[in-house]
Amino acid sequence: MNTTAVRIAKITCLAVYLLGMIDAFAPELLSLPYDAARAACLLLGIHAIELIVFFNRVRWYRGSLGVSMVLTLLFGLLHWKPLQAPDAPDVKANV
Repeated sequence: MNTTAVRIAKITCLAVYLLGMIDAFAPELLSLPYDAARAACLLLGIHAIELIVFFNRVRWYRGSLGVSMVLTLLFGLLHWKPLQAPDAPDVKANV
């Protein structure tokens, strides 16, 4: 995956969450043509389903399982898709 595209997608996810929080707690500050809080809740719900369905893949993260779960809730497949199985050979070593 292109790392620049992934970074832009992650920033977009964070922007949706930020706009959703502002819309939920201070709606008078934003005048958006859509319900940002609902969009953020929908995105979080989709990522929660991904966490349940792909939990074995989420466990491949080399750090803490809790951190991996939070990253999956925030970014969904942008976090878990690039993870390799612990017993998989290193792809970069074969290049």
